[in-house]
Amino acid sequence: MKGVRHYPGFLAVTLLCLLVLYLPLTVVAAYSFNGSTSITTWGGFSLRWYADVFTGPEATRFGQAAWNSLTIAIIASTVSTVIATAAALAMIRSGRFRGKTASYALINLPLLVPEIVIAVATLIFFTTIGLTTGYLTILIAHITFCIPFAYLPIAARLSGIEGHYEQAARDLYASPWQAFRLILLPLLGPGILSGFLLAFIISLDDFIITNFVKGAGMETLPTAIFGSVKQGIKPNIMAISTMMLGVSVLFVSLSYLINRKGRPAR
Repeated sequence: MKGVRHYPGFLAVTLLCLLVLYLPLTVVAAYSFNGSTSITTWGGFSLRWYADVFTGPEATRFGQAAWNSLTIAIIASTVSTVIATAAALAMIRSGRFRGKTASYALINLPLLVPEIVIAVATLIFFTTIGLTTGYLTILIAHITFCIPFAYLPIAARLSGIEGHYEQAARDLYASPWQAFRLILLPLLGPGILSGFLLAFIISLDDFIITNFVKGAGMETLPTAIFGSVKQGIKPNIMAISTMMLGVSVLFVSLSYLINRKGRPAR
């Protein structure tokens, strides 16, 4: 059967898509090392804008925003990974039960609904229950939409682990908790870590939902960048964006490699 890549024009379309997707990122990364104050004129290689991020006039603002993003991402990814692990165990290890299809759809709903819809709905919900927008509302929102991202690699990993490992442990008089802690959890570890890393970077990079529920005076790094860009694109913004891009690529790559290398041999 003829592969898709052998169809006429497939290579050209693929290269065009890659160009449109990654050329802007390459330009931003390249000009973050520009020694000129202009964002379009090359003035030689320099690290001045990376130094400006940490020592410049906006360093305090970006530092606080980065701290908010980091703490929220750590807490949200940890909580969402625990919930996702419990959900994966319930969905995959508990057999058939009433409402299983609906539960699966509910877990994956944030992946299907447009982010702007989730943002508006979340803001309306917080307003309705009288919860003041700020750090807590961002954290709750991030935990909610990070769950499916953590769930996917955990569920995929758990699906590849045969149930006879736990059955053998139970046959040797291990309690259900011991079978989980000593047998299943180590085997599931790479999937859990992969889910955590993926949820972490999703939370760290989120802008739309965060911008709706953050409230006045509260900033994360993406919203701080957006606020600065509204006053004009400056070279230090390119430096921050490049650093965030590097962190995102690193964490996504680690998530993929950990989950791939940790799969048991069949």
